[in-house]
Amino acid sequence: MSSAYRYCPACAQPLSARAEDGRAACACGFIHWDNPVPVVAAIVEHEGAVILARNKDWPEKMFGLVTGFLEKDEAPEEGVKREVKEELDLDATAAHFVGLYPFARRNELIIAYHVPATGTVHLNEELADVRRVAPERLRPWDFGTGLAVADWLKRRQA
Repeated sequence: MSSAYRYCPACAQPLSARAEDGRAACACGFIHWDNPVPVVAAIVEHEGAVILARNKDWPEKMFGLVTGFLEKDEAPEEGVKREVKEELDLDATAAHFVGLYPFARRNELIIAYHVPATGTVHLNEELADVRRVAPERLRPWDFGTGLAVADWLKRRQA
């Protein structure tokens, strides 16, 4: 049983692993399904460059796409636009779907979009820095959101 839950959130009894699949479960009927969490990711294109962001908790040379959790009752297209506004203070002019990417390491499903945006960049409290990279100089990484970058770059060249 690899659940973050040790006790049932419904009745507070200890959880145990189900025989058929090892999922955390309780005698009261609660099952922790441990489904992946939906995350939106934005390939933000602003003034001819892609904006990569560095979270304040990341190593100094680590940059990535703007990402965030999809909120309850929120369409993914709206969620990615909200994240761009919250993190960079930019206004998304569109949200073009790039693809879905499982990210098992964090139990997430990444829903990636290309997001053209306007305005002036102002970082929120989560971000330490941004980098502007010309699309032709952008190099995808081989996990998580980097797979979306690779797919987006292939489509741009087609």
